[in-house]
Order: sequence, then C-alpha cells, then structure tokens
Amino acid sequence: MREFRAADLTRNTGDLFEAAALAPVAITKHRKPRFVVMSMQQYEAMTSDHGSQVAVDVADMPDDLGALLDKGIEDHFHGR
Repeated sequence: MREFRAADLTRNTGDLFEAAALAPVAITKHRKPRFVVMSMQQYEAMTSDHGSQVAVDVADMPDDLGALLDKGIEDHFHGR
C-alpha cells in the first residue's frame, strides 16, 4: 500500500488523489499508518451489502453443500 505522510498532504494532494484512484492509500503520522484514503467506488464495493462473499459456519451448512465442499477439498489435495 502506498503511503503519504500527514505533514506532506498539502503539498502532495494531487499525488494522493491520483494514487487513491488506483488503490487504497495509507496516511501516516509519526511513521505509523493512521488513516486510509480510497476512491468512493472502492469504498462502496467494500461496504456493499450486496457482495458476493458469504460467511457460513460449517456446522450450519446444508448436507449437499457440505458434501460438495468435502469433494472439492479432496480433489484439491489429490491434484484433480
């Protein structure tokens, strides 16, 4: 992650915005990351409730999905 010192922000604002348009940028203070600047598009994608990732407790997984997971893991370790 690219970093900008807080003390340099007024001189490098254009560079900061250009870098943040591509990827999140850390703002450091006393050499420690304190804040992150990112594009609105990146922020909305990160905070969207409509993301494609879902967390599931394996114990609550339906049997057919559990069997598919088991097969996928077995195939992976057997190089299939």
